[in-house]
Amino acid sequence: MNTDVQILNALRAARDGAVSGAELSQKLGVSRAAIWARIEELRLLGYDIEASPHRGYRLLSAPDLLHADDLLSRLGKTKVIGRDIRVFEETTSTNDVIERLARDGVKEGVAVFAESQSKGRGRLGRTWISPAKKGLWFSVLLRPKLRPQETTQLTVASATALRRAIRSQTGLKPEIKWPNDILIGGRKVAGILTEMNAELDRVKYVILGIGVDVNLGSGDFPAELRKAATSLKAELGQAPFALRTGGGHFARIGCGLRAHRLG
Repeated sequence: MNTDVQILNALRAARDGAVSGAELSQKLGVSRAAIWARIEELRLLGYDIEASPHRGYRLLSAPDLLHADDLLSRLGKTKVIGRDIRVFEETTSTNDVIERLARDGVKEGVAVFAESQSKGRGRLGRTWISPAKKGLWFSVLLRPKLRPQETTQLTVASATALRRAIRSQTGLKPEIKWPNDILIGGRKVAGILTEMNAELDRVKYVILGIGVDVNLGSGDFPAELRKAATSLKAELGQAPFALRTGGGHFARIGCGLRAHRLG
């Protein structure tokens, strides 16, 4: 856990809303000057952090962007899923990035988020529309001790966790169209793409890709999909949450996987 993650953790956990530079310095084992330098860097990223000579530092607001350190600070302690988070402004597909990381031997649990995808995909090679800052597009690397035919339980666990996360955070009542789709009112709001590299009797790794249409409007969907697709914003009549808070929702998905002993 790097210094920025620890600072954000401390600012959010402060009981009276503020934490002193001396306290941060002692807790993190670095100088107060180093704390100040990191605070300045966070400000440059868009974090509004108040500094008072009497009260210390206080987090007033955070930027509406996907920031790996922010997501890590919101997740808290995690043994596997999300212990390593990487964010891209744009990539072809988060599954593509995870594929490269998997081949490089990166440990399971790494999660890759993208603000947008230029070649997002769903099942059967279908295109997944992924406009910038309008959805949660992410993938997770898993290395389960499963036989290839057993990996369907990963998709089942993910769909269940994703449905629960959407319901708990929005109050909406999504349904699962087994095994990969999440629907609201019969229209698709989220999907899961599971890709696998395996030998005859052993799984090398599984890439779990998840896409959630959060703030898309009807004009963001191709004409042929407007009757079949929806978004959380469309169903609620307003934006449900800033995407920077996606870490909290991702955490619930991760917890769902861990509950099934898969993470």
